[in-house]
Amino acid sequence: MLLMLAEPGMPLDHAVSFRRSVAGAESNVAQGLARLGHWARWIGRVGDDPAGEAVLRELRADGVDVSGAEMDPEAPTGLLLRDSHAQRAIDVQYYRSGSAASLLSPDQIRVETLEGARVVHVSGITPMLSESAAQATWTLIERARQVGAAVSFDPNVRRKLGTDHEWIRTVGPLLREADIVIAGEDELELLLGGGAEEAAKALLTIGRARTVVVKRRDHSAVAIGPNGQCVQAPFDVPVADPVGAGDAFAAGWLSAWLRGVRAEQALAEAACVAALVVQAPGDTDGLPTAHARDRALSALAQGHDSVDR
Repeated sequence: MLLMLAEPGMPLDHAVSFRRSVAGAESNVAQGLARLGHWARWIGRVGDDPAGEAVLRELRADGVDVSGAEMDPEAPTGLLLRDSHAQRAIDVQYYRSGSAASLLSPDQIRVETLEGARVVHVSGITPMLSESAAQATWTLIERARQVGAAVSFDPNVRRKLGTDHEWIRTVGPLLREADIVIAGEDELELLLGGGAEEAAKALLTIGRARTVVVKRRDHSAVAIGPNGQCVQAPFDVPVADPVGAGDAFAAGWLSAWLRGVRAEQALAEAACVAALVVQAPGDTDGLPTAHARDRALSALAQGHDSVDR
């Protein structure tokens, strides 16, 4: 989607200045991985309009392959309007009903688009957009299996997209299909019931998951696998804009997974990437390069609360 971000600290109904950017759970992760030095392709739909051109241009600028994207000549690009404040809840307004993204269908998910991929990442937002987008998500998982790619899944629950029951019905079953699950504590409690870490351990036996990463309410994180678990405390940094932290965390974790990094280090890298993102406005401004991540991780490990990018 195109993101219109209100001037810092100003509520939407009083804001007069907005900054244009790009937002979207999967595209945020793709940009994060690309900046960290990985090849990433984004599959999605935008309108054949100035907003769609801007979205694809910004993704290309970060090195994201958009050859799997489609531009719809009739449906518009989705729009996200939000404010930014460090101490109160963020006001987010979505304008994506009837958007090009909501018309994603299984026909767009082609095996050749996924060939060469080691991991395919999708969020629960996509299947909640429409029935055809839900079918496309299941097709994506099937195609990922065909090319031998692992499936990474982040529920990314957004209650404006549906009721709790609709999320449980549509997104809950997808958790059992993922090789890597990255989810919030509250999301696992909603979608699977019971305690989050108990639900995470259950996914290791009833689902395909090799690893489940739980982002706790206190901002710590725990990675749970067949051989045990490890915990990462949050880094204490000044927060300018909390939105985008979850996608940044996912990008940091997947980068480590792709490089074969052990779980303890992977959690630290994921937390570091998230810590950098919340210090900058917008969803992707703070996404680091691999060099910046490593430098920041070293500084944060020594107790510094902010670092130069």
